[in-house]
Amino acid sequence: MNLIKRELEDYRVLLRGIPSLVVSLFIVSVIMMNLLANKEFITLKYFALDCGFLLSWVSFLCMDMICKRFGGKAAAKVSILAMTVNLCACLIFKISTLAPGKWGEYYSTGMNEVNDALNATFGGAWYVVVGSSIAMVLAALTNSAINMAVGRRVKKDGYKSFAARSFISTFLAQFVDNITFAIIVSYHFFGWTAAQVLACSLTGALAELLCEVIFSPIGYRVSSNWEKDNVGSQYLEYVEEAAK
Repeated sequence: MNLIKRELEDYRVLLRGIPSLVVSLFIVSVIMMNLLANKEFITLKYFALDCGFLLSWVSFLCMDMICKRFGGKAAAKVSILAMTVNLCACLIFKISTLAPGKWGEYYSTGMNEVNDALNATFGGAWYVVVGSSIAMVLAALTNSAINMAVGRRVKKDGYKSFAARSFISTFLAQFVDNITFAIIVSYHFFGWTAAQVLACSLTGALAELLCEVIFSPIGYRVSSNWEKDNVGSQYLEYVEEAAK
C-alpha cells in the first residue's frame, strides 16, 4: 500500500515538473500512431512500414528529452501513462463503433461497406491492441535503460552526448518494438515468415532511426533549455530526497 502511495506521489510531482506540452505530444503521438498503424505506408517483401511511422519518432524523441533532464525512470513512467491513456482511447473507439449510428462518410457514399470498414478500423482487433501495447511498453523500458546506460559512459554533456544516447537507444528500442509486435501479431495472424519478421523489424528500426537523426537537434535544444531554466527542479529534488 505504501509502495502504491509512493508511486502515485512520484507521478504527481513528475507530471507537475515536465512541461505539459511535451506530455501532451507524447500521449497524442502514441494514440495517433497506433490508429495510423492500420494503414500501410510501404510494404515490400523484407521492408514494411505502416503510417504510424510518421509519428513514432515523436514519442521516442520525447522519451530522449525526458531521459536527459529527468532520468530514465521518469521517461518509463510517462511511457506507461501514455500507453494507459491509449488503451482508454481504444476502449472509447470500440464503444463508439458499437453505437447504432452511421459514420459521416456513409452519407457521402451511401455504402454500408464504408461504414463497416470504419467501424473495423476504429474498433481494432484485440490482438493488434495487445501486441502494440506490449511492444510499446517493452520498447519504452529498453529506450530508457539504454539511454541512461550510454549517458553514464559519455563524459561530455553536449549534443554529441545527446545524439549518442538518442541514436543507440532509439534504434535498439525501435527494433524491440517492431520485432515484439511482429512476433505477436504479424507472425501468428498475418502469416509472416521468421525471415520477414527479423528483416522488417531491422529495416523498420533503421528508417525510424533516420527520423531521430533528423529531429534530434530540436530535442537537444529543448532539453538544454529545460536545464538552463531549471525546469523540473522540484521533481529532481524529490527524487534525491527519496533516495536518502
